[in-house]
Amino acid sequence: MSDPALSLSGITKSYNTGKPNEINVLRGVDLTIAAGEVVALVAPSGAGKSTLLHIAGLLDTPDSGLVHVAGEDMTGRSDRRRTRVRRGDIGFIYQFHHLLPEFTALENIVLPQLANGIARPKAEDRARSLLAKVGIEARADHRPAALSGGEQQRVAFCRALANAPGLLLADEPTGNLDPSTSDQVFVTLMELVRDTGLSALIATHNLELAARMDRQIRLDAGQLVSV
Repeated sequence: MSDPALSLSGITKSYNTGKPNEINVLRGVDLTIAAGEVVALVAPSGAGKSTLLHIAGLLDTPDSGLVHVAGEDMTGRSDRRRTRVRRGDIGFIYQFHHLLPEFTALENIVLPQLANGIARPKAEDRARSLLAKVGIEARADHRPAALSGGEQQRVAFCRALANAPGLLLADEPTGNLDPSTSDQVFVTLMELVRDTGLSALIATHNLELAARMDRQIRLDAGQLVSV
């Protein structure tokens, strides 16, 4: 049996530590995501879902608890090792695409691969293949400003998958789109995830979209509960 894509155990996180107004955002979070499983994280704004995603994605560290990515315990790992795992094993998608405006769609997908040591011809081939999967290969040479909101987010999806990660973390990936475009883009995202066998933790306010995933969890008073 393969290791879980992500395992969180006893994760706690507080802000303003030591002060009377300390905010306990996460209070002993436990979560396991199996290989190939797509999990919806449902929580209102301010509940701590972004904090949880940042800890899962090694962008932040918990006050206590353990984070395992693909079976590797990341506790106490060097910044260099955490960066390597984050760059190669984890893909990130945000509500706003955060594409680099001075680069084309293709280049935005190529750049993270170059940073990971992939040769440019191979990186460009993979970028074109990913753009074809999401149906916008004809827009490869356009900069973000020339793309629609849905197209920009599709490029962001491709960038997140550029280095073939095993785990995808998404924070309101369709939250900045109108309902019709949101549905279309979500379908594209799920097709990408299923086609590549990715595991995913996707935060969303949209209960209809959440219901299409394998499992739903809710962040409530700093702890996770099944929906």
